[in-house]
Amino acid sequence: MRTLVVVGDSLLDVDTVGRAAKLSPDGPVPVVQTQSEETRAGGAGLTAALAAADGGRVVLVTPLADDADAATLRAVLPDAVELVAVPWAGSTPVKHRIRAGGQTVARVDRGGATGAVGPLPPAVTAALAGADAVVVADYGYGTTADPALRELLTATARRRPVVWDPHPRGAAPVPGCRLVTPNAPEALGADPGPRPDVAAVADRALELRREWAAGTVVVTLGPAGALATVGEDGVLAVPAPPVVAGDTCGAGDRFASAAGWALAAGSLPTEAVAVAVAAASAYVAAPAPAPAGSGVLVASGGCFDLLHAGHVATLEAARALGDRLVVCVNSDASVARLKGPGRPLQPQADRVRILRALACVDDVVVFDEDTPEQVLRTLRPQLWVKGGDYSGVAVPEAAVLAGWGGRVVTVPFLAGRSTTRLAELAVARA
Repeated sequence: MRTLVVVGDSLLDVDTVGRAAKLSPDGPVPVVQTQSEETRAGGAGLTAALAAADGGRVVLVTPLADDADAATLRAVLPDAVELVAVPWAGSTPVKHRIRAGGQTVARVDRGGATGAVGPLPPAVTAALAGADAVVVADYGYGTTADPALRELLTATARRRPVVWDPHPRGAAPVPGCRLVTPNAPEALGADPGPRPDVAAVADRALELRREWAAGTVVVTLGPAGALATVGEDGVLAVPAPPVVAGDTCGAGDRFASAAGWALAAGSLPTEAVAVAVAAASAYVAAPAPAPAGSGVLVASGGCFDLLHAGHVATLEAARALGDRLVVCVNSDASVARLKGPGRPLQPQADRVRILRALACVDDVVVFDEDTPEQVLRTLRPQLWVKGGDYSGVAVPEAAVLAGWGGRVVTVPFLAGRSTTRLAELAVARA
């Protein structure tokens, strides 16, 4: 089993989610009626949690303060994350977001006072010695500036891939990192706006590669993907798949953790960047809420293993019934359970990309269950559209949609078109 070690500053993230239906009489601010609250690990803790979800052994090396928030942070770390706590004289950083209507309306921060890190317990040296790859998640609270830890990381970078996710307030990456992953504002030292100057980003990435003595510097560009250095003066643009904007909090952690696992498995840096871009995009992608007002959200779904004219006819008819069409696609695991071990014929990333290219499709979401009932509860569409072969047949999703006044409708289909038939013809004519 491969081991990924995550080193860096951990935070406590708290999300209060509610409904904002009126303004406060005390001032022009929304009143948020709390519906739920989630507490989870942030910073390096989130990076470790995301890495653990991918499988493999994950060890988190992080300074922890002696306070109540640190105790909570320990409690919310996934069981799959092995914790190596380093003494810290600071206070646990807490970021508390207030969210309503799918957006953050306020954030309240506390803690984060810096203090001495260490001394390092022997378990830190042992963890780094046993790592297949290391991810450094710097959040600017002093961990990466500790001389003893930097010495260990410098030695580790000589023999194992190290991914360094830097922070403007943090220390520079140690020499020899396989991959350093600043975002555009971190690389340029200023907010480049919604569309960064790619030439300027490329020039700066090459400068940083030399300045940091790094193998590869990859500058993440949000929905535009990433720009990675190749050798002394080359750059590679890695596009991101189209994503309807979801919650981007944690996307950088997902990028770093995915890149770390890819390097641990022997991938080249540019291959690891492609994997990380895809993983971060999938992380950001989220089912969009039903549009407000008079807009009609329509959803349809299926495996879409080999896209054919029957699929297109159904989706075009579905889009004509409303203002927005979201397609719910069975994941690879879901297709295999439903269709058998020989399916899908195309991986979910390819199926999603093809569907997104259709003019009638506004967004695509992937679900891992056997039925789309859970994703429908998140989307809450007014209409769930099925092909005409379901006409007169009881559809299990009907009861789910009835919960918010939605309904199932069927549309005509083109006879004789199916993925199974296409696959059989391909075999017969091979």
